[in-house]
Amino acid sequence: MIRVTIQKEKGAYKSFICTGHAEYASNRGLRGLLNPQGDVVCAGVSAIVINTVNCLEDLLHEDIGYDYDDKEGGLLTCVFRSAPTNEASLLIDSMIHGLKWIRKEYGERYLKFEIEEV
Repeated sequence: MIRVTIQKEKGAYKSFICTGHAEYASNRGLRGLLNPQGDVVCAGVSAIVINTVNCLEDLLHEDIGYDYDDKEGGLLTCVFRSAPTNEASLLIDSMIHGLKWIRKEYGERYLKFEIEEV
């Protein structure tokens, strides 16, 4: 299962963490190199989350720190070092919207996320 935790401080986005693998393909008997779909849930979540980090850094030049490790369960962390701009907040809102859509389409069995105030 993929878990995404988004942290806010006083209403402003502070960080997000994405861990795990959906195992959607494995659970549906779709494993193997000949499977053209692969794990669509992992691919979708990865594309949304990694694109968000790339846009924060490359397009908006936000002051963020991030780390990515696809070994041992997958992990991506992103932390705002200073208060995010309105544009950055909109990107995070867009990420959340995309994750909600994936969760609705494929189910909470494969993707859980929470927004917490810290």
